[in-house]
Amino acid sequence: MPSPPPPAPPDVQAAESDLLRQLRPSRLIWPVLIGLGVVGFLFWRSYTPGSLAPLADAKWEWLLITLLVLWARDLGYIYRIRHIAECELSWGQAFGVIAIWEFASCVLPSAAGGTAVAPVILTKEGIPLGKSLAYTIVTALLDNLYYVLMVPLVVVLARKELYPRELDSAFVETLRVLFIVSYLAVSAYAGLLLYALFVNPFAVRRLLVRVSSIRALRRFRRTAYRHGQEMVNASVQLRGAGWLYWWRASISTVFVWTARYAVIGCLIAAFVPAMTSHEFRFIFARNLTYKVLLLIAVTPGGSGIAEGAFPTFFGRFIGTAAMTSFIVLLYRIVTYYFYLLVGLLYLPRWAGRRR
Repeated sequence: MPSPPPPAPPDVQAAESDLLRQLRPSRLIWPVLIGLGVVGFLFWRSYTPGSLAPLADAKWEWLLITLLVLWARDLGYIYRIRHIAECELSWGQAFGVIAIWEFASCVLPSAAGGTAVAPVILTKEGIPLGKSLAYTIVTALLDNLYYVLMVPLVVVLARKELYPRELDSAFVETLRVLFIVSYLAVSAYAGLLLYALFVNPFAVRRLLVRVSSIRALRRFRRTAYRHGQEMVNASVQLRGAGWLYWWRASISTVFVWTARYAVIGCLIAAFVPAMTSHEFRFIFARNLTYKVLLLIAVTPGGSGIAEGAFPTFFGRFIGTAAMTSFIVLLYRIVTYYFYLLVGLLYLPRWAGRRR
């Protein structure tokens, strides 16, 4: 009879308890009420008799494609985390990690997201804390690199259509500044991770400590050192990974994020008379600026902000305001409320599992 696994270190146990406290079901009430309240207001303001008539001509094949894209994305996430974890997770464990990860992204503010708690989730599945941190850093690096490489492409593709022309010029300029600042910040972070993992992690640790030694930032010095040490440990952990490891991780990252950004275009295509490939590319490009607002949202999962900003960014591709409100609701059901439900059902089983 195998002996039980050793207990987790106290700091891991505390982090796990804190995670479960943050993910408790009572925290779902406000994001759900905010999101549905905004959608209800959009319907109340825009609905007129006959404004939902295009529903009768919905293209069910595009709705099926939307579901297939979502399922493919989720399978891609499961494959990616299992591959990045060097197959230390079974397929069932990889599913559980993604289910809780997505659930955390829905419950926590968008700026934190699931990545902030990913090491705890992976440690719960039996992966040592050092490896969990290394694998989390790999996912953060690849996600940020996708954004860094994709933005120049969509800027060239969309040009002036990258920002909604219906917006006030001052707001468009503010959005443009936020977009540029976020891109530079993500690029700097991705460059820092690249240098730390593959060149000189000790130099990055020294840099973080020196920056945090400034009087105004001194209270972050301990945290900065810890993050620097995590990068050092991750660099050591991943030093033996070959090109095939990085190739598969990169391809799966491109696949899941492209599918994620394509969902809105597939949904809109199901309810408009005809969508050209040109319009589909514009919708894909606008998704990147749309996500900037969600990135700075303080509400859990961007609830309320995602629904309120959707008509401004994508309404011109749809038609009536009532149809736009309907697609907003459908979009949030398949990309937000579905994962809330899955996480809510899976969380008790995951929390009760012995480490």
